[in-house]
Amino acid sequence: MKVVGIIPARYASTRLPGKPLKDILGHPMIWWVYQRVCTVQAIDEIYVATDDSRIQKVCEEYQIPVVLTSSEHRTAAHRLQEVSESISADFYLQLNGDEPLINTEAIAKAIPDYVPQDIEYGTNIITNAKNPAQVMDPSNIKVVFDEEMNALYMSRTPIPYPFKSIDYNYYKHVGIIGYNKKMLDFYKNSEPGRFETIEGIDTLRFLDYGKPLKFSYVPDCESLSVDTEKDLEMVRKMLEEQYGEI
Repeated sequence: MKVVGIIPARYASTRLPGKPLKDILGHPMIWWVYQRVCTVQAIDEIYVATDDSRIQKVCEEYQIPVVLTSSEHRTAAHRLQEVSESISADFYLQLNGDEPLINTEAIAKAIPDYVPQDIEYGTNIITNAKNPAQVMDPSNIKVVFDEEMNALYMSRTPIPYPFKSIDYNYYKHVGIIGYNKKMLDFYKNSEPGRFETIEGIDTLRFLDYGKPLKFSYVPDCESLSVDTEKDLEMVRKMLEEQYGEI
């Protein structure tokens, strides 16, 4: 089974423009993400997917495989689908380009032993919400699933609602998602679903249309995405503690 990891990278971030190229200990952020993903042995090939020639140029300088994509894509899944047109694989992993400390255990857990190719198929990493604040925070996407870890629903509001009992561990989505080619093609060719539009959750499109989405659980999987200068400084300090000066 061929597994391809794809790191979408946009230059035009609203809060931190050019963040894939922000310097961290002498290297651009995208280099750190790529190096970390490279440690996952189950991934056969890794590419950065970007619509910006500046990111493309830096990737080429650092010998990071890069694919230049359209600037018209609304979501990362659309960008992955374009890449899948030129790079064949049995399974495509969407990996956030703004997480220099991306959890490699979670990446490995997102790769199933077998991926059917005759139906649409996707996977999604989830973790436990650690406290009530995380449960209530609408930026944390809560999830519910059946006994076989098949996705039932995803929401920005706490689900399930604790009407008769509070004896429940809440779970939330982590931004590591995998697709086969059929699932990506479906996403490209379908309209946004009803609940996807209401909740503002791209992945809900699959559930809106009854497509199978499998959850994999990784305990205490906290991700730190770099969205602000404050986040960037925090990541710099954490990486300096790990590696010192490079």
